[in-house]
Amino acid sequence: AGWFRRLLHKPKPSSVESSLNSGCSASSSPSSSSVESSGSSPSTSLAGSVRLSPISLSDINASGSARWTKSYDVCICHSEVDLELVEELVSYLEGQPESFRCFLQLRDATPGSAVVTELCDAVQNSHCWVMLITPGFLRDPWCKYQMHQALAEAPMANGRTIPVVKDVDRKDYPRELRSLYYIYMAVKEKSFKQIRDTVVR
Repeated sequence: AGWFRRLLHKPKPSSVESSLNSGCSASSSPSSSSVESSGSSPSTSLAGSVRLSPISLSDINASGSARWTKSYDVCICHSEVDLELVEELVSYLEGQPESFRCFLQLRDATPGSAVVTELCDAVQNSHCWVMLITPGFLRDPWCKYQMHQALAEAPMANGRTIPVVKDVDRKDYPRELRSLYYIYMAVKEKSFKQIRDTVVR
């Protein structure tokens, strides 16, 4: 009776696992060779590779992608005193392989159009909003207006509002953004890469 009970409870390999095993042995892709060399189970390694795989450029640039439902990928909200830094950031983002489309107010706003209209349109027509929180931002009423427009557009944020803090004490950080994680800009190049990676995600 004991051997019969053990036979009944013996786990059988599922069809999914067996197809994974056959797929891994037949495939010559780099991921399959790493699965075989690691010695771990295929399903565990496969899950890890899916989680770590980068978003492909073709997915981002595909004509059917959600990216093309908006005019801009990123709207940069900043004060005029920070224009030089913002121009560097925009140049960096637009020079990436993804060729991000950035809205830069002084460059892209329509001459003769009302400031309020331009700020609202920029927010509505962008996927993400980078808020460069600096002492100049905190003093500029138009920056605060645009920040409130972005928060009204996506109240739960969902990663669309990206605060970037530079030279601002924690106590001065806008209360409206305190529920969001932010990027602290210490090393410019590293922060630019963080912003780029966040926009891609």
